[in-house]
Amino acid sequence: MNSMNQIETNMQYTYNYEEDEYMTQEEEWDRDLLLDPAWEKQQRKTFTAWCNSHLRKAGTQIENIEEDFRNGLKLMLLLEVISGERLPKPDRGKMRFHKIANVNKALDYIASKGVKLVSIGAEEIVDGNVKMTLGMIWTIILRFAIQDISVEETSAKEGLLLWCQRKTAPYRNVNIQNFHLSWKDGLGLCALIHRHRPDLIDYSKLNKDDPIGNINLAMEIAEKHLDIPKMLDAEDVVNSARPDERAIMTYVSCYYHAFAGAQKAETAANRICKVLAVNQENERLMEEYERLASELLEWIRRTIPWLENRTPEKTMQAMQKKLEDFRDYRRKHKPPKVQEKCQLEINFNTLQTKLRISNRPAFMPSEGKMVSDIAGAWQRLEQAEKGYEEWLLNEIRRLERLEHLAEKFRQKASTHEQWAYGKEQILLQKDYESASLTEVRAMLRKHEAFESDLAAHQDRVEQIAAIAQELNELDYHDAASVNDRCQKICDQWDSLGTLTQKRREALERTEKLLETIDQLHLEFAKRAAPFNNWMEGAMEDLQDMFIVHSIEEIQSLISAHDQFKATLPEADGERQAILSIQNEVEKVIQSYSMRISASNPYSTVTVDEIRSKWEKVKQLVPQRDQSLQEELARQHANERLRRQFAAQANVIGPWIQTKMEEIARSSIEMTGPLEDQMNQLKQYEHNIINYKHNIDKLEGDHQLIQEALVFDNKHTNYTMEHIRVGWELLLTTIARTINEVETQILTRDAKGITQEQMNDFRASFNHFDRDESDNLHSDEFKACLISLGQVGNDLQRKNGLMDHDDFRACLISMGYDLGEAEFARIMSLVDPNGQGTVTFQSFIDFMTRETADTDTAEQVIASFRILASDKPYILADELRRELPPEQAQYCIKRMPPYTGPGSVPGALDYTSFSSALYGESDL
Repeated sequence: MNSMNQIETNMQYTYNYEEDEYMTQEEEWDRDLLLDPAWEKQQRKTFTAWCNSHLRKAGTQIENIEEDFRNGLKLMLLLEVISGERLPKPDRGKMRFHKIANVNKALDYIASKGVKLVSIGAEEIVDGNVKMTLGMIWTIILRFAIQDISVEETSAKEGLLLWCQRKTAPYRNVNIQNFHLSWKDGLGLCALIHRHRPDLIDYSKLNKDDPIGNINLAMEIAEKHLDIPKMLDAEDVVNSARPDERAIMTYVSCYYHAFAGAQKAETAANRICKVLAVNQENERLMEEYERLASELLEWIRRTIPWLENRTPEKTMQAMQKKLEDFRDYRRKHKPPKVQEKCQLEINFNTLQTKLRISNRPAFMPSEGKMVSDIAGAWQRLEQAEKGYEEWLLNEIRRLERLEHLAEKFRQKASTHEQWAYGKEQILLQKDYESASLTEVRAMLRKHEAFESDLAAHQDRVEQIAAIAQELNELDYHDAASVNDRCQKICDQWDSLGTLTQKRREALERTEKLLETIDQLHLEFAKRAAPFNNWMEGAMEDLQDMFIVHSIEEIQSLISAHDQFKATLPEADGERQAILSIQNEVEKVIQSYSMRISASNPYSTVTVDEIRSKWEKVKQLVPQRDQSLQEELARQHANERLRRQFAAQANVIGPWIQTKMEEIARSSIEMTGPLEDQMNQLKQYEHNIINYKHNIDKLEGDHQLIQEALVFDNKHTNYTMEHIRVGWELLLTTIARTINEVETQILTRDAKGITQEQMNDFRASFNHFDRDESDNLHSDEFKACLISLGQVGNDLQRKNGLMDHDDFRACLISMGYDLGEAEFARIMSLVDPNGQGTVTFQSFIDFMTRETADTDTAEQVIASFRILASDKPYILADELRRELPPEQAQYCIKRMPPYTGPGSVPGALDYTSFSSALYGESDL
């Protein structure tokens, strides 16, 4: 019966803190303990080892937890060791009341520390009640080992559990959720040791299937290297269905206290690592900018001389090759460089934003590599490119003209040479000396006919000379041979004129001696020669090459040809009249039985020649018709190419302009989260990229037009150059707009601005940006501040205006004590160039600068001071121990030597180094 009463009494045993959170836990523990005696065994060993870890500092220990605390002496000693305070002097007697008095002194001290004890009396401790004794020791452990643990605004048990979860999160097979089942495999204990002292344990070699070995390994290492005694029995933990939570918490709390100092150093090291990582990333971006800028400028430097080379080629094939090379440059080589230039500007803006956010000095590129320098070099490239294309087209036109003139020169020269061939020999003959009167007269008439023929060829000789002169003026590559041939023709022409004159004089002298002449032959000669010359001219015209550039020009040639064909009946009548003269001569000879030749002594033109040339003319007329019709068809095809190009260009040009206006409006009118704005802009960019095939198709049509040598188009005001420039500007504009939103996101995330604040800032900014220039004038800026909740009466807020005193009061309400100088300083922040306007980015920076929580030089110096154990300097070994190798080496390389008081060899000045990170320096 007494035993049952004792059990009932024990079931009522509870003890409370002032905080009620543990009462329910303890009551549940008591009930479970009665059902599972294995927990009592685990607590005996764990609590005994925990007490001995403190009592050994006083040179003693306990063997049996319920027996060794009965007299109260070691209990008081334990409290003195763990609290560092003196308790009242114990009673040294051995009587029961002496023991009760000592235990009561210990319980009174526990109660004085804010622990409310319920149902724990000194008599139960003196009588050796195991459960009461374990409960008392657990109360002491909670108060002095666990209650003061604080991690991220949680304390005691929750704080210790959160600390364990944070430290073991990176480890595989470790998932700490409680203080019983989560620790059965021993990996959690090993992970805690490895996280803080990786040199003590090789976590990769642990086996989850060996829980006893893992627990024993952790306890052995903790006892040997961390001065934490073995408090658990590995077999009990593993074999228990639910290990004792208090035993596990007691043992794990020893790990927390052992590593508490390392936690502080780790926090300091993390801050330094964060600052150094930002600095290293910024340096990497600077080096990347310098490299990309150098490569782009070098490409421009190499390309401009090629575009400025105006050395003409001698043939159309060579110039066509130059044009093909230029097209390859426009299609293949330049577009990637356009993208590189745009990306370079984006990288530069992003870098400056990161530097501004992290309170670093602005990046100043090397001399000659500023964004403005790159833009200037690009402008020179575009200018050279435009001049080069114009020069190519002019050269092609010039060579085309030269080829046409050269062919025309060759045809006319060949015709003239054929006509002049043998004429000098004829003029040098003296056949009239032995000729009869009739023959002499015939010679004279023949000579007259020759003179007529010679005069008729005067125009051709002048044309040959004029063509040769034009070829020389146009710098024809084979001008030397042209000049030589022309000179020979002119010399021969002068010689023919001289010889003709001499022969005429001789014939006229002989004529006086001759009395007979055949009028019919003379008439034939006079009419046949001009007709023959007309036929030769007609054949020359019918075979003449032509070059036209429009339907109107070819139609003009067709009209002229039709007029020529209309003269053929009249020419045919003249031909028949000439042939009838020869027929009359033959009739007279036959009628009078004359013994002279029927050939005409006065003319070299024969009837057969007239017939032959007439047939030739009739053959050339339809051929000329065909060539003109073919050229008309070609011009119609060229016109279709013009209309096809114009139809697309007149759609693409306005489309590009519309997209430019939409992007401009979107940057002002877009609201909502920045991510949604980014998605909308990305959709714009996607639509624009998908439109690229229309540009490519237009490029193909433009190439067909150039290959067809079509150089004008009256159906559109857009040229391919206009489309290219507009397209490149559209791509650049959407990329820059996206970068602006990315910069706002970066600013928002770095400065801690909420999405609602960013939306309010943008809405207020857009409302007062009345001219939609994305800039605020000074009065608009004041009105915008009022709209965001700053000072001003209702009328002023309604009108968006603020007088001088209200504006100063607005800034004072934000934490400024303003004089005139301070007011001018703030205006210089939002308008550093004194332009009288405030950009949205300057507005955002001003609104967030006052509340932004960013790293400062003082915070970094304080972190280094923690790592240096409060010394004014730090050693290289301390940096290598506390920081990752890469960042430790970064600090060692850049920290100046410390030369202040107490300096030792190898001392480094972390104060100067930290200040340099946020100011002007070479670091």
